[in-house]
Amino acid sequence: MTVDSDWGDWLVRAVEDADPDGLAIWYLGCNGFVLKSSGGAVVYIDPYLGIGDPPRTVRMIPVPFDPDDVREADAVLATHEHTDHTHGPSQAPILAGTGATFYGTDASHDVVSDENWTEAWDVDDDQLREIGEGDTFEVGDLTVHVEPANDPDADHPVSYVFEHDAGTFFHGGDARPGAFEPVGESYDIDVGVLAFGTVGMIPDKETREPERTKWYNDENRIVEAANELQLETLVPTHWDMWKGMTTEPTVLHNHVNSFPAPATLDIVEIGDRIDLG
Repeated sequence: MTVDSDWGDWLVRAVEDADPDGLAIWYLGCNGFVLKSSGGAVVYIDPYLGIGDPPRTVRMIPVPFDPDDVREADAVLATHEHTDHTHGPSQAPILAGTGATFYGTDASHDVVSDENWTEAWDVDDDQLREIGEGDTFEVGDLTVHVEPANDPDADHPVSYVFEHDAGTFFHGGDARPGAFEPVGESYDIDVGVLAFGTVGMIPDKETREPERTKWYNDENRIVEAANELQLETLVPTHWDMWKGMTTEPTVLHNHVNSFPAPATLDIVEIGDRIDLG
């Protein structure tokens, strides 16, 4: 598979040219983000540039960049092994072109092996690092903590906490509530990302017959997860991506108003930037 960007290279050039005072965070659509710190560290999280598997999964948003256009990256992180989170055509060219390190669980590394990243994209073995819950590592001036995640659809999901002098950012992957209370007790999270979606009739992977499918948090569960994490700001994601699973994130305003967390709800669209600090 080759990646054809709908937007050219303006987004990756904007990241490259940025000089944030603290921590800048761009939303890449689906559940992808790129972080750039005041110290110049650049981290991609779950970047997915594929179109899905039509007609089962159909991408509803632009492909924001070509991975071959990425010139600066220190790390690419995967929250779990699903195609829209660990994907050779989206991520391996970033590793090959920048020398960045890939971080993922054993299940994500199974995908790396199955897709043969080392030969198909000329990725070195020493660029591939397996991580698990409880691990901590540094990427420039960012400290990254690997935390648990409750995603019953995944084989081995994790979440990530990014600590920087400017603030703390959390990425929950596609996880639901149930594993985040210790995370909320351990960190003071300024901005947290949680997957939000609806129930849709999606063709079965084998039979292709439509069946009732729920992959992400609904309104009640995303607020429950936000309260486990004690979030200051909630950023809902994934609501924009798949035909039949898209939803309207502004409905969350009514739900969050009745709970202690999050204090604020930030609705972002693909290409938008959030700043900490």
